[in-house]
Amino acid sequence: MSPDTAIRESVNGAPADAPTEPQDYAALNALFAALLAGVVIASRERTHASEPLGTRDLAVTGAAAFALSKALARERIGTWVREPFVEEEDGRRPRGRRLRHAVGELLTCTRCVGAWSALGLVGLRLTSPATGRVVNDVLAVSAANDWLQAAFKLLCAKTDEAAKRG
Repeated sequence: MSPDTAIRESVNGAPADAPTEPQDYAALNALFAALLAGVVIASRERTHASEPLGTRDLAVTGAAAFALSKALARERIGTWVREPFVEEEDGRRPRGRRLRHAVGELLTCTRCVGAWSALGLVGLRLTSPATGRVVNDVLAVSAANDWLQAAFKLLCAKTDEAAKRG
């Protein structure tokens, strides 16, 4: 099969011949770049030497971005964000054509939503340090809760399995 006729898939399993154009992705990239530039400019004026981002901030913000992106891309609570762009039945497929479809692809990818979440969380932390710390801490604790719940579920399953074996 030649490369021209090969069936390719995007990161979320949608066919590569999905109804988007390169300029749809370029528009999303341009928006991200503009928001990033806005954060850089805003943080230059508002961030003081006494409020730098340290290692702890990066770890907490990483966990916070994980929790926020998971909630937006995967959890029921995020359906209101995804609904205009994603068909929730039959495996969460992007809806529509062009930019709507591209946004749907973004919203079904936790890594993609994670980059946008990180931008927002870092921007908040840099431009409003006290508020950013509270938001990041709450979301990071939520991420820790997710990890602990998953570990507890695994432990219970292993215990049940061992009990069945006798």
